[in-house]
Amino acid sequence: MNLGTIGLLLGASFASGINLYATVATLGLLHRFEAIALPPSLAVLAHPVVLGLAIALYLVEFVADKIPAVDHVWDAIHTFIRPPAAALLAYAAVAPAAGSVPEVWRIAAALLAGTIALTAHSTKAATRGAVNASPEPFSTAAVSFAEDLLAIGLSWLAVTHPAIAIGVVAVLLVASIVILVVLFRFVRAIWRRMFGGRGQDRGQNETPTPA
Repeated sequence: MNLGTIGLLLGASFASGINLYATVATLGLLHRFEAIALPPSLAVLAHPVVLGLAIALYLVEFVADKIPAVDHVWDAIHTFIRPPAAALLAYAAVAPAAGSVPEVWRIAAALLAGTIALTAHSTKAATRGAVNASPEPFSTAAVSFAEDLLAIGLSWLAVTHPAIAIGVVAVLLVASIVILVVLFRFVRAIWRRMFGGRGQDRGQNETPTPA
């Protein structure tokens, strides 16, 4: 695999975990208007049917993703869509020409892409849970706009400046892991505070039975 393929694989995978339809639409439009040249195996993204469906679904997500509670349902559903779709894109991207890459490397690339997309998706969903806890109504929409820009920008970067995209994805992955660890510890602390103390109080209040 060359640098361009690696950059496309990593950048598109992380972007797909954030917003799959924005990623597909961006890559398809750039290829269709000849701003970039996707590998032949991904040229189907510029097909009018694929492109039209991606844009339509992006518009649906654009609205759903900015409404508290609705965005949680949308993200829950897309747990089963974004990572597999990223894996499929990577599987195709690694083989610009049929038979040029051993099957084992294509499968490995698909697994890596799915993992990256799942990490990005999990970070997005977990962060949304924290953001939606805010009482003011504009934070969800603001974060959603930022995610849209990130997905579109990273998709463009992946095919125009793959080396930069690799570095950006590396930083984003580290940041995602840190965010997930911090949020996990925060939730665990709340859980212990709510339920851990009750168990201790119950144990202290129990009177020993005489032998």
